[in-house]
Amino acid sequence: MRPARLGRAAATTLAAALPLAFLAIFFALPVGGMLVRGLLPDGHLDLSGFGEVLGRARTQRIVGFTLGMAGIATVVTVLVGVPVAHALYRLALPGRRILRALVVMPFVLPTVVVGVMFRSLLAPGGLLGGLGLDGSWQAILAAYVFFNLAVVVRTVGGAWEGLDRRMEEAAAALGAGPWTVFRTVTLPALLPAIVSAASVVFLFCATAFGVVLVLGGLDYGTVETEIYVLTTSMLDLRGAAVLSVLQFAAVAAMLVVADRTRVRRGAGMPGGSRAARGAVAPGRITAYATGSLLVTAVAVVFVGLPVFALVGRSFTRSGEWTWENYRALGALDGHHTVAVTVWEAVITSWRIAVDAALVAVVLGLLVAVLVSRPAHTPGQARRRRLLDALVMVPLGVSAVTVGFGFLVTLDRPPLDLRSSPVLVPLAQAMVALPLVVRTLTPVLGAVDDRQRQAAATLGATPVRVWLTVDLPVVWRPLLAAVGLALAVSLGEFGATSFLVRPDQPTLPVVVYRLLGRPGADTFGMALAAAVVLSLMTVVVMGLVERLRVSSVGAF
Repeated sequence: MRPARLGRAAATTLAAALPLAFLAIFFALPVGGMLVRGLLPDGHLDLSGFGEVLGRARTQRIVGFTLGMAGIATVVTVLVGVPVAHALYRLALPGRRILRALVVMPFVLPTVVVGVMFRSLLAPGGLLGGLGLDGSWQAILAAYVFFNLAVVVRTVGGAWEGLDRRMEEAAAALGAGPWTVFRTVTLPALLPAIVSAASVVFLFCATAFGVVLVLGGLDYGTVETEIYVLTTSMLDLRGAAVLSVLQFAAVAAMLVVADRTRVRRGAGMPGGSRAARGAVAPGRITAYATGSLLVTAVAVVFVGLPVFALVGRSFTRSGEWTWENYRALGALDGHHTVAVTVWEAVITSWRIAVDAALVAVVLGLLVAVLVSRPAHTPGQARRRRLLDALVMVPLGVSAVTVGFGFLVTLDRPPLDLRSSPVLVPLAQAMVALPLVVRTLTPVLGAVDDRQRQAAATLGATPVRVWLTVDLPVVWRPLLAAVGLALAVSLGEFGATSFLVRPDQPTLPVVVYRLLGRPGADTFGMALAAAVVLSLMTVVVMGLVERLRVSSVGAF
C-alpha cells in the first residue's frame, strides 16, 4: 500500500506543479516584472508614486469615471435583468429558448465588436445617429448594459427557475398580494444570486477595455484604458504600476464578494420537487407578470438594435446597398492599415485560439481534478483552496498589465519569447484558464467519490478509474470548456494588442485598426470584419450552450 500511496502523491504533486509553473512563468513573472519596474525603479521600493499618481487631477477623474460608470451600469443592469429573468425563466412563454439565446448573445461577443456595434448604431448615418450620442458617456453606459445583461438574466434566472413555488403560493393563499409575496418571500431567496450577479457585472464594467477604447475616444477613459495609455504612449511605468495595484485590489475584493455570495441551491427557499419548480403555465400568469413582459420586450429591442445596425451597415457603402465591404475582406485596405487581409487574420485567430484552448483545457482539467477531490485532512483542504484561488487571480489583473509585462520581462534567455509565435496563445490561455476551471470543477465535484473507491478496490488503476467513473460524466462539460476557451481566445484583445506581431494580427486587432482609420471604405471593412468575428464567437458559444454550459455559468 505504501508504494501505491507514494505513487498517488507523486502524481498529485506533478499535476499541481504544471499549472503552478505555468502561472509562475506566464503570470507572476510578467506582472511582477511590470510592478518592479514601476515601484522599484532604482532597485529600492519607492511608494511615493502612489501619492503622486493619485494626486493627479487626470487620475482622479478617470478613477471617478470608472467607479461611477460601473456603479450606474450595475444598478441599471440589475433593474432590467431581474424582470427579464422572471419572464424568461419563471413564465412558460412561447419561444423563450430563442429569447434566452438572444439575451445571452451579447455576452459572448468580443468587446471590440460591441463597441463597433454601438458606433454603427449611434454614429452619423446610423439608426440612432440623430440622437448625437456617438462618443458620449451614455453610449458607453448602454454598451455596458448590453454586454452584461446576460450575467444577471442567467444567474438570477437559473436561481429563480429552481425555487419552490409552494412557499409563494402559501403566502398568496394567506392573502398576500403579488408584490408582497415577491418582497417578503421571493426576493430574500434570490438575494444571493442578485448580489453575486451584481458583483460580476461591476467587475466587468470596471475592467472594460475594448468597449471604452472604441467608444470613449479621447474624451472618456477608465483605469484599464489609462494603463494602456500610460504604457504605450507616455511610457509612465510607475503610473501604470500604481493603477494596476489599485485595480487588482479592487477586483480581488469584488471577486471575494462574488464568491461568498455565489448562488446556492435552496438558499432561502428549498428547491422542492420538480413539479413545484420551473415555469408557470400561461394560464396562470397574472398581472404580476405584466411588468416583466414589458421590460423583456424593451430589452429584446435594446439587444437587437445594435446587432441589426451592425449587420445592416456592413452591407452599405456611400448610402447604397452592396457586398463591397465583404469583397474587400480578401484584399489589403487602400491605406495599408494592416499588413494582411481579413481572411488571413481569421486563419491566424483560429490557429492561435486552438493552441490557447488546448493549453487552457489541459491545465484547467488538471486543476479541476485536484480541487474537486474530497479532502481527507485540513491541510489538503487548505492546499486545494489555495490552488483554486491562485488560478482565479488572473481575473483580477488587467489584461493590459499582463500583455505589457510579457514584453518587459520575457525578453532575455532562457525566456526570450517576444518574437516567438507562442507568446500570444500563452497569454490567451492565461485569460481562459480560470473560466475552464470554473466550468469543470462543479461537475467533477458532483461525482460520488465512493464510485472511484469501489473501482480502485476492484483493482482499477487511477487512469482506469478516471476513464470509467469521471469521463462519462465530464465529457460534455469538457467539450463545452474547449468551446468556451476557443470563444474567449477568438475575442481576446487586451493582452493580444501588445503581443501580436504586425504581420500576424488577430481579427479583433484588425477590426480595431480598421476602425481607427478614417474613410468610408475602411469603416465598411471594419463593420464587415466585426460581423465575421461575431459569427465565429456566436457559433462556438451556441455549441457550448447546446452542451448546457454557458460562459455566465462559469462564474
